[in-house]
Amino acid sequence: MMGLPSIWAARALSRAVRAYCTSAPCPRRTQPPKVSIRDALVSQSPGGESVKVQGWVRSVRSQKEVLFLHINDGSSLEHLQIVADPSLDSCDLTFGSSVEVQGVLVKSPYKKQNVELKADKIEVIGHCDPKTFPFKYKERYPLEYIRQHPHLRCRTNALGSILRVRSEATDAIHSFFKTNGYLHVHTPVITSNDCEGAGELFQVEVSCTSECGDHIDVYNFQPSQFVLKPSSKVKQPGKNFFDVPAFLTVSAQLHLEVMSGAFTQVFTFGPTFRAENSQSRRHLAEFYMVEAEMSFVESLQDIMQVMETLFKATTEAVLSNCPEDVELLHKFVAPGQKDKLEQMLKNKFLIISYTEAIDILKKASQNFTFTPKWGVDLQTEHEKYLVEYCGSIPVFVTDYPFDLKPFYMRDNEDEPQHTVAAVDLLVPRIGELFGGSLREERFHLLQQRLARLGLTDTYQWYLDLRRFGSVPHGGFGMGFERYLQCILGVDNIKDVIPFPRFSHSCLL
Repeated sequence: MMGLPSIWAARALSRAVRAYCTSAPCPRRTQPPKVSIRDALVSQSPGGESVKVQGWVRSVRSQKEVLFLHINDGSSLEHLQIVADPSLDSCDLTFGSSVEVQGVLVKSPYKKQNVELKADKIEVIGHCDPKTFPFKYKERYPLEYIRQHPHLRCRTNALGSILRVRSEATDAIHSFFKTNGYLHVHTPVITSNDCEGAGELFQVEVSCTSECGDHIDVYNFQPSQFVLKPSSKVKQPGKNFFDVPAFLTVSAQLHLEVMSGAFTQVFTFGPTFRAENSQSRRHLAEFYMVEAEMSFVESLQDIMQVMETLFKATTEAVLSNCPEDVELLHKFVAPGQKDKLEQMLKNKFLIISYTEAIDILKKASQNFTFTPKWGVDLQTEHEKYLVEYCGSIPVFVTDYPFDLKPFYMRDNEDEPQHTVAAVDLLVPRIGELFGGSLREERFHLLQQRLARLGLTDTYQWYLDLRRFGSVPHGGFGMGFERYLQCILGVDNIKDVIPFPRFSHSCLL
């Protein structure tokens, strides 16, 4: 057992060590600060400071007296040139390999670039075999080929640009709504609503082994996962995890209507699902929707104004913050799209009624696959023709037939034609981009329509919204992928989403 003098000596030694370490810390090797390629390229006063960059090699050129690399980290379309001594070259330094480079940013003597990195250390983090890598240096591939490699396609210039534009557009949409006083609401992905008429549904069920039998004890059994199957909309006692049929959402509109009873302006931006058995250029099973709802709105004009302003503000932000990416796509993917986009932005969007649209289509010299007729929904071929007829300027089509639209759209009470206060925005190349309406806020009219459809019990909660402090309101939804197609000129919707899901295809 230690005596008191020994304890005091140990404490004194401990204090002395602490005092020494505090006053004279052990020297540590400092690491140069990490910078992104984008930040490095816009450096205003390069020279002297050592930095570290990380990314993937886009080109290698080794000469007798100097080694040139171009690397990219996804933050910019433009690459950063690395200049190094040939002694830093390596057999692993190939197109596609990942590297970490340390050196000094210096002003470049070349006119096409502001700065370059004079490297004193190059470390290969991950090797890439250029012989088996599906993309080759200096090759430009069509989007159809790139789509065959969903796990690698983000490494190409085209998909990199599309994804940077997608990110910027997402930010711009959130910024637009925040600036204009909208509340962002996280609406559910799993819902018991089918937003009547919005499309085919994925039904959510619990995956269970055969031991489960006919009855599922949701409190005790251990499910492996939720599974999806085509919608039956039929309640099976004891077999529904939520006690009612549940689906992946096809629209957040009804949930936003709930919120619009307490907040005058709300929006959401999230995934939406449609179980359509289609592999066309226009359809996905999973896509993103921007949806908004506004209280105390009594005119379609007010809703159309928000639609047009959102489109133009978002597009202007993308053009301002991603000019090189947009230019690449307009040059190599969609020549001529730049002029068309400028035309859309500088002109006021046009407005015609559904009835006027049908008259225009009937007088057209073009032979349509689907004959235009009042009371029948517009097809994509009709929508595209109407936009061309209007000079390739986006056009709002308003006041659709009552029987074509869901129960929640406001009755115009305009017999004998009988229409509802609905609106679609049609844009070049795409057709319908936005869809919206005034909602039926009058209790007795909504109650009558639900009764005729046999939906009174299902939507009793929806009637309650009209019983307790109802106000005139309306809203809209915009397909985000179609928006990207519209501004970039990309033909296939599968090329503007990172991981496309469609019938018979769910890779990764």
